[in-house]
Amino acid sequence: MSALELVLQGDAVSVGVAVALLLMSIGSWVVILWKGWMLQRAHRDVARSAAAFWQAPSMEQAMVSLRAFDRELLLLPLVEATQAPTHGTLAAAGDASQQLTRVLRDALHGVLHRLQAGQVLLATVGSIAPFVGLLGTVWGIYHALIGIAGAGQVSIDKISGPVGEALIMTAAGLAVAIPAVLGYNILGRVIGRIEADLEGFARDVRELLLSQAQKPASH
Repeated sequence: MSALELVLQGDAVSVGVAVALLLMSIGSWVVILWKGWMLQRAHRDVARSAAAFWQAPSMEQAMVSLRAFDRELLLLPLVEATQAPTHGTLAAAGDASQQLTRVLRDALHGVLHRLQAGQVLLATVGSIAPFVGLLGTVWGIYHALIGIAGAGQVSIDKISGPVGEALIMTAAGLAVAIPAVLGYNILGRVIGRIEADLEGFARDVRELLLSQAQKPASH
């Protein structure tokens, strides 16, 4: 008897547990594959976009270069935020240093929020999938005990199906959780490296704009 047949011969709880594990597995693998591709491209784009920005002769040309190289829109929102007009609003309160810090921080938070998308799902699946599988295990053992009690004697035929179902649920829970945990950790490290690059770029842009703003005053 196949694993699928063992699961399908169970009741609504067993089938529900199996469906929940299947959905969690599909969701986590979609996130892992999508984010793996996106972060790989983003890591390359950050390096190329930053190099193109600093090689540009002017801020206008730098913006053009970012639009060409920054496919995942990681650096461009930071620079655009510094160019947005804030006159007549509370965002214009304070000196130039405070204004730049505020707009760059807000833009950086928005970019990092997009980079972190899907991480919560992976963490959730990695945390709860073993317990969902354990629920199926306990339910299968319960059916095995009911079968023994109903038969009045120990019979392999009565307990083999529920016990096999229970073991499958345990293995399925671990099979779903392990890739999710590994994906969360590996992708998290990549996100951390990109985040450090973005923070460094935002700090450098802030210093550049502050120095440009102070130049007229020095004459």
